Amino acid sequence: MPRGASRALLRLFMAQSSSPSRELLRLLPSVEKLLKAVADGTALPREMTAQVVRSEVALMREEATGGITPPAFEEAVRRVQRRLASVARSRIRPVINGTGVMIHTNLGRAPLAGSAGKALLDIACQYNNLELDLDTGERGRRGRFAELALAVLTGAEAATVTNNCAAALILILRHLTGGAAKEVIISRGQLVEIGGGFRVPEIMETSGAKLREVGATNKVTIADYRKAIGPETAMLLRVHRSNFYMDGFVGEPETEELVALGRQNGLPVAEDLGSGAMVNTDRIAPIEHEPTPQELLAKGVDLVCFSGDKLFGGPQAGIICGKAGLIAGIKRDPMFRALRCDKLILTALQETVVEYLEHSQGEGMDRSTAPLPLLQMLSAPLDALQARAEALTASLSGLPLTAEPGTGTSRCGGGTMPRSSQPSVTLDLVHQGMSLTAFAKRLREGTPPVMGYVSGDRLKLDLRTVFPQQDEALAAAIREAVR
Repeated sequence: MPRGASRALLRLFMAQSSSPSRELLRLLPSVEKLLKAVADGTALPREMTAQVVRSEVALMREEATGGITPPAFEEAVRRVQRRLASVARSRIRPVINGTGVMIHTNLGRAPLAGSAGKALLDIACQYNNLELDLDTGERGRRGRFAELALAVLTGAEAATVTNNCAAALILILRHLTGGAAKEVIISRGQLVEIGGGFRVPEIMETSGAKLREVGATNKVTIADYRKAIGPETAMLLRVHRSNFYMDGFVGEPETEELVALGRQNGLPVAEDLGSGAMVNTDRIAPIEHEPTPQELLAKGVDLVCFSGDKLFGGPQAGIICGKAGLIAGIKRDPMFRALRCDKLILTALQETVVEYLEHSQGEGMDRSTAPLPLLQMLSAPLDALQARAEALTASLSGLPLTAEPGTGTSRCGGGTMPRSSQPSVTLDLVHQGMSLTAFAKRLREGTPPVMGYVSGDRLKLDLRTVFPQQDEALAAAIREAVR
């Protein structure tokens, strides 16, 4: 290498060695020292703690390379502690729901019945007869009890269960379009997005089905369906608009019309009902009537699918009910195994169904007395909520806090019954030395975490979605947040 070139490289190296970024990098705290400083104060396993520390030091290194001065050691410790606390808070744990949203997707949707929770503990910690026939001692059929109970509950010939409603719809479509005919006729106004960016058309195409859209977005007639039927038609599909509604100049055929058209042409009719209401919602609360699987099956629909963790009040699952031959065909699909439920889901599901069946009231099948938390929230009277709000207000006296009963509006949530809301009672809070945003954050970061919402100049906690047995814990959490 020429002497002049070697001197140039030496000058470049010396410049880099004395550059500001290299000086800043020397100020970085070591992983070992930080880990020693925070190890005793974290609720995380040591290996997770070490990974968080390494990640935070790597971020500080990146910042220093960009010219940002690393924090002093004490501030670096606090920074790592905040990150560790954030990671620890992400661990799934109970939360007090004061939002007024009863089926809150972010908060785990529908809470389970107490009997289901107890059964989960028993089954999870012991061996069980998941696939054992206790009569013969040989291998049995998974989900046998739950499937029979669901068939009885919905009045179906048969039923089965998958891990969620989208999976249920895929399996229905795979089975019914598994032959030469691939077309599925569906109204344009029912090509909905179900949340999380997932849309019914994409789910349908994943199954291998070919969409045949009919009608206009706001209006479709039975004639539209009739004109679309051809040699490639495999089935007729309805998707219940459970997470939005259309009003004004709208229209669509009645279920009975679609069923009759299907029968005339030898085509099965299926409906993705989504919400999974098992009771007459308009009888237990001042809200709209939500269609039930029982109603659709009684009208002749061949297959109905719905979610287990919405208005049904059970665990996440996709439930399929309908004709026995079609259910049997769905269960023979190799994809069924990939989408099946485990012992915990089946346990929680069967106990939820049993609660409905044990609390039926005559021929009307109004099972609204079943001890499911969601049904109790929907039917909770305002005077009972008011009494709880007043008791909580009294228990919080003497704090630097304004607490008083207020009014609110509760909603079903979870992509169900968007037009249905009902009046509720709230506990209204104002911290005398802290902003509403900061106070709400402190409540979220407490033990147990408390979720509410800010309205006007108040932090509101809707008592319809707070279990009565949580009132004492709620008061304690508020006192701690104030402190």
